[in-house]
Amino acid sequence: MVINRNKKSLQGVVINNSLNKTITIIVTRIIKHIKYGKYITKNKKYHAHDQFNKCNIGDRVSIIESKPYSKLKKWCLQKIFSKLK
Repeated sequence: MVINRNKKSLQGVVINNSLNKTITIIVTRIIKHIKYGKYITKNKKYHAHDQFNKCNIGDRVSIIESKPYSKLKKWCLQKIFSKLK
């Protein structure tokens, strides 16, 4: 796969792989509150295309922006960092 440097890339954990060629990833970000300075954890779910159904629940993965595959699926699996056994 050719990596385009202009596309966004995110890292997260697979939380669902029950759909065919689709995985659901949760991306956790830690941001600092503007007024109070407290650190807040924010989570967001993304649907990504997994061409060969390689991912399992609990795997750490990287996803990259891609063409829209469906209404919600606009990301593609780039790399699997660690497999959950």
